[in-house]
Amino acid sequence: MATVILVRHGRSTANATGQLAGRAAGVSLDQIGRDQAALAGDRLSPVPLVGVVSSPLERCLQTAQFILDRQSGAPYAPVDPDLTECDYGQWQGRMLSDLTTEDLWPVIQSRPSAVVFPGGESMAAMQARSVVAIRRHDAAFEAEHGPGAVWAAVSHGDIIKSILADALGMHLDLFQRINVGPASISIVHYGASRPSVYASNTDGGDLSWLSKGIHAGDAPVGGGAGQAAP
Repeated sequence: MATVILVRHGRSTANATGQLAGRAAGVSLDQIGRDQAALAGDRLSPVPLVGVVSSPLERCLQTAQFILDRQSGAPYAPVDPDLTECDYGQWQGRMLSDLTTEDLWPVIQSRPSAVVFPGGESMAAMQARSVVAIRRHDAAFEAEHGPGAVWAAVSHGDIIKSILADALGMHLDLFQRINVGPASISIVHYGASRPSVYASNTDGGDLSWLSKGIHAGDAPVGGGAGQAAP
């Protein structure tokens, strides 16, 4: 299969103030977030991406543009609503410091699969629609560009954590063990027999080895020699 690079948006104005933005309009990157997104774009510049798929929310579209601006070609760049932020319902727009006092907060920490946000989405539904979207795009990019294709998906923290949990074979109730920082890069390859996670929550390092794609077979006993430089 192809290889997907999962990119969280850079720090937003809501992140900086501790507000749960959710799907609210007008939440953009702050200056730190723009710098973070530019760095992510620089890291991905040696990798010829065949596509950049983004959540429709402004902070993701801005981050995606930093990536696109640093690509030498003109990769396909659709927007997919299934990669949008979780619908936090009545929690949207509230301060995280206030939400920690809600009865639902400890459930989010320990049993996310049981969480339904008041007036919003369940975390299980969030994971289901985002994983289906990633696998759908991944299969389409491979069909068009071959198994060496590399593409990027720009989305949100909880979305990317849920996709990584699925790729790692983790129950959703364990996904809070995964951290996904602003503008971080994670890498997943969906092989014929299972997904392989090549990186998680990275904000530095050379990614040029991805320029030739990943052609994964059986997992090497002992860890193997790693990816060859291009």
